[in-house]
Amino acid sequence: MTAPGRRSSTFSRLLRHGFTDPSAAERLLESAELEPVRSDPVLLDALGATADPDLALHGLVRLVEAHDGHTAQRELLDTLIAAKPLRDRLLGVLGASAALADHLARHPSDWQALVTYEPQDLHPGVAEFERGLAGATDPVSLRVAYRRCLLSIAARDVCGTTDLAQTAAELADLATATLRAALAIARTAAPEDAALCRLAVIAMGKCGGHELNYVSDVDVIFVGEAVDGADEGKAVQAATRLASHMMRICSETTIEGSIWPVDANLRPEGRNGPLVRTLSSHLAYYQRWAKTWEFQALLKARPVAGDIELGEEYVATLAPLVWHAAERDNFVADVQKMRRRVVENIPATQIERELKLGPGGLRDVEFAVQLLQLVHARADTSLRSGTTLDALKALAAGGYVGRADAVQLDAAYRFLRSMEHRIQLYRLRRTHLVPENEADLRRIGRSLGLRSDPVVELNREWKRHAAVVRRLHEKLFYRPLLDAVAQLAPGEARLSPDAARERLVALGYADPAAALRHLEALASGVTRKAAIQRTLLPVLLGWFADSADPDAGLLNFRKVSDALGKTPWYLRLLRDEGAAAENLARVLSAGRLAPDLLMRAPEAVALLGDGDGGGLEPRSRAHLEQEILAAVGRATGGEQAVTAARGVRRRELFRTAAADIVASYGTEETPAVADQGALVDLVGGAVSDLTAATLAGTLRAVVRDGWGETLPTRFTIIGMGRFGGHELGYGSDADVLFVHEPRDGVDEQEAARAANAVVSEMRRLLQIPSTDPPLLIDADLRPEGKSGPLVRTLKSYEAYYRRWSLVWESQALLRAEVVAGDDDLGRRFIELVDPLRYPAEGLGDEAVREIRRLKARMESERLPRGADPTLHTKLGRGGLSDVEWTVQLLQLQQGWVEPGLRTTRTRAALAAACAAELLSTEDAAILDEAWVLATRVRNAVMLVRGRAGDTFPSGGRELAAVGRYLGYGPGHVGDMLDDYRRTTRRARAVVEELFYGA
Repeated sequence: MTAPGRRSSTFSRLLRHGFTDPSAAERLLESAELEPVRSDPVLLDALGATADPDLALHGLVRLVEAHDGHTAQRELLDTLIAAKPLRDRLLGVLGASAALADHLARHPSDWQALVTYEPQDLHPGVAEFERGLAGATDPVSLRVAYRRCLLSIAARDVCGTTDLAQTAAELADLATATLRAALAIARTAAPEDAALCRLAVIAMGKCGGHELNYVSDVDVIFVGEAVDGADEGKAVQAATRLASHMMRICSETTIEGSIWPVDANLRPEGRNGPLVRTLSSHLAYYQRWAKTWEFQALLKARPVAGDIELGEEYVATLAPLVWHAAERDNFVADVQKMRRRVVENIPATQIERELKLGPGGLRDVEFAVQLLQLVHARADTSLRSGTTLDALKALAAGGYVGRADAVQLDAAYRFLRSMEHRIQLYRLRRTHLVPENEADLRRIGRSLGLRSDPVVELNREWKRHAAVVRRLHEKLFYRPLLDAVAQLAPGEARLSPDAARERLVALGYADPAAALRHLEALASGVTRKAAIQRTLLPVLLGWFADSADPDAGLLNFRKVSDALGKTPWYLRLLRDEGAAAENLARVLSAGRLAPDLLMRAPEAVALLGDGDGGGLEPRSRAHLEQEILAAVGRATGGEQAVTAARGVRRRELFRTAAADIVASYGTEETPAVADQGALVDLVGGAVSDLTAATLAGTLRAVVRDGWGETLPTRFTIIGMGRFGGHELGYGSDADVLFVHEPRDGVDEQEAARAANAVVSEMRRLLQIPSTDPPLLIDADLRPEGKSGPLVRTLKSYEAYYRRWSLVWESQALLRAEVVAGDDDLGRRFIELVDPLRYPAEGLGDEAVREIRRLKARMESERLPRGADPTLHTKLGRGGLSDVEWTVQLLQLQQGWVEPGLRTTRTRAALAAACAAELLSTEDAAILDEAWVLATRVRNAVMLVRGRAGDTFPSGGRELAAVGRYLGYGPGHVGDMLDDYRRTTRRARAVVEELFYGA
C-alpha cells in the first residue's frame, strides 16, 4: 500500500499530465510490472503528451501484460525509456486508437515494427508495403500483416512525422498492396482461372485519388480480357470469379476482424451490371449510357492491381470521354443536382455532425474542385490530377480559383480530413459523424494539437473551417469561371458561336445571344480599353453567374461601361483594385434599384473601389446634413436646391444599397455578413439619416427663398413610425409631424400662415416628378389624422393631447424623434409627449383591450385581398406589425419604470424588455429574428424590383434574387419560404401569448 503522501504526489502528477481519471491511472501504476513507468518522469511526460493519456496508459498496461515473463516486459519498457522516437510513436498510437491497442494486445511483438522507421524510411510506398504483406498467404494472416502496416502509418501520423496528404497517400498505397496480395491469394486458389484471363483492378474514389481514409470502402472497377487463344466468355467468367474471391478476402470478417469492404458499385449499371467487363464493353457503355456523375467518378480512376498494362489502357481509352463530359447537356445542373441530393438524404438528426456529406463538409470541397477540373481540364491538362489537394493547387496556379480562396480551402480540407482520420482511428470504424461525447471530443482536439481547452477549441475550429468551405463551395461550385469570351480575343477564336452560347447557358445566362452581343461590344477591337475588358470579362461573367440574373448583370455592366468607358480612371479602378470589380458585379446583378441609381450617377462606381472598405461606409447624419446644406446654399432657387439635395440622396442611397448587397453576397476576400440584424440596422440607420438630412436641406431652401434667413415662427419636424425609429427601408415613406411656435412679437395668424406655407412648399418640391426613388412625406399620424391641420403650434398639440388623445396616438408617439428644424422646440415637444407614451402606472385594462381590438381589426381589414398571411411581411402572421405592437405594448405598460424601454427603436426596446425580464431570452430572440427577417425581405424586394412591396415576388427570377440576397443558393427558394414561414410562425406563437394574453 502506497503512503498517503506519496499517493497524493502521484495523483497530482497524473492530473498535471492530463489524465482525466488519475485515481484509476494510479491504481494501474501500482503493479510491479509498471514500476519503470511510475518512477521514470520521461514515460509519464510521454503519456501526458498523447491525445488521451488514460487510454495510452491502459493500452500500455495491456501490451506489457501480453508479454510473457518479467524479462520481456522489462525489455519493452527499457526500450521505451531509452528510445524517444519509438516511445512517441508507440504511446502516441495507444493514446489515439483503442483498436490498434487491441491489435498489439493480441500480437505483442508487433510493437517492434515501429523501431525500424528511421528518417530515411519515413514515407514508404507500395513496394515497401508489399514487402510487409509478403508473408500473408491466407485472409487471416493478411489481416494481421495489414494491421501491422497500419500501425506504422498511424504512428507517423499522430506524431506529426507525416502530414495529412502524406498519410492519406500511404493509406492508399497500403490499400494497393493489400489488393495485390488478395488477388495473389485468389489466383493461387484458382490457377486455372488465372490462366484464362487478364484482370485489371482500377481504384476509384479516394483510393484512386491517393487520398484514402483509415477506414473506408475501397471503390474499384474490374476490367477483364481473354489471354491469347482463350474464349472471351469463359475468360470474363474466370475473371469474375477471381474478382469476387479477391473482394471476399478483403471484406469478410475473421477472428482478426476485417480489412475493409471492396465496393464495385461504381461500375457500369452499378450493382445490376456485370462485375467484370471487357474494355470494349466498358467503352460502349460510357459512350452510350453513362450519366454525368459516372464521368465525374472516373476522374480518379487509377490502375492498382492485376494487369497494370490493361488498366492503363482502360484509363487512356476513357480519358477523352471524361475530359469532355462538361460538353454534355445540363452538365453543370446535373452535377449541382447530385450534390444537393446527397445533402437532402442526410438524416436531420445527423446533418449538424456530418463531417463528410453535410453542408460545409469534405464533399463540398471535393465536388467544387472536381467540377472546375471537368470544366477547365479539357484544355489545361495540368488540372488532371485525381488528388483533391493537388488539383486545387493546380487550379489556383492556373488562375481558375483565387489564391486566397485556394489557401482557405486547402487549410479547411486538411483540418476536416484530419478530424475524420482521428475519429476513425479510435475504433477503426467507418464513420464521418463528429461524436457528441466530451471525452471523444477532448481526445480528438488534443490529437490535433488543441491543448488549452480541447473541446471548445475543436468545435470553434471545426465550425470556422466548415463555414469557409460552405461559403467557397457556393461560390466555386455554382459559379465555374468558364472561358466564355475566349473567342473574342483577336487571333484566339477557339470557340464557335454555338459553343460560346452553350458555355454561357452553362453559366446560367438565359439569353446567350444577347450576352454574346454585349461581350462583343465590350471586348472586340484592338484598343487598350478592349484589351482591359478582355482581361476583366471572364471573371466578371462568373460573378454575374453567381447571381439570380446574370443577363441583367452583364447588360448593366455594358451600360455603365458605355457611360464611363472614356473616363480614364474607370477601367483602371476595376483592373487594379480587386474589390471594385467584384463589388460592381454584385451590385449590377442583384436587382433593379442599385443599377438604376448608378445609371443616373455612373461616377458613383468610384465608391466601390476604396481599398479599406470606407467607400461603402454610410455617412453620419451630421456629415450628410453639412453636405446637403452646403449644396442648398449654392443653389439659386428652391427647385435647384432640392435637385442638389436629391443628387446627394441618390449617391448615398447607392452607397447604402451597395454596402448592403456586398455584405449580403460576400466577396473573394470577405465572407457574407452573418449578423442579419447588423445589416438591418445599417440600412435603417443610413436611410433614416439620409432622409432627415434631405428634409433639413429642403426646409433650409424653402425658408431662404420665402423669408431670408429667419422664419417668423420656430419650426421643427418630428419623425414618426419607422422614420423616428431609425428603421426606414429603401422604399419607406417618411412619417412626420410638423410643429411650430411663433417668435416673440409675431402674430399667431402670421406665424401659422408661414408654417403652413413652409409645409406646402416642402411637399411640392419633394413631389416634383423625378427618376429618383420618391421621398414621400406622410403626416397622417397628426392629431385628427387627415382631417386635422398639417401643422400645429406646440400649445395646440398640448391642448389636443390633454383633452382628446386616444390610446393609438400614445402608441404612435413611442416613435417620435426630432429629425430636422429647431432643436429646442423639438426637445420641448418630446418633453410634452413623454408622459403620454410612458404613462405613469402604465396602461389600464381598458386601454390594453382597446389596443388589442385595434390590432385585431387591422389584421382583418388591412391585409390585401388574396395575400398569403404567412408571407406578408408587414401584416402577416409573425410579421413586422405583430412584433412591433407586442414591443410597443410592453413600452406603454412598463416604460415609466424601465428607462431602457424609452427608445424609438424596436430592437433596442426588445433587448431592454428582455434585460428587464419582461419576456424570456428565448421569446426575445424569436421576435427579434422574425422582425429582422421580415425587414430584410422588404429591403430585398425593393432592391430586386425597384419598387416597394410587402410580400415575396411571384416571378421566378425575382424570387431567386431575393433568396440570393438572403443567403440561399440556387435551387433553395423553397427552403427560403419554408424558413420564413417557420420563423414567423414561432414569432406569432409568442405574440399570441405576450400581446393577446392567450
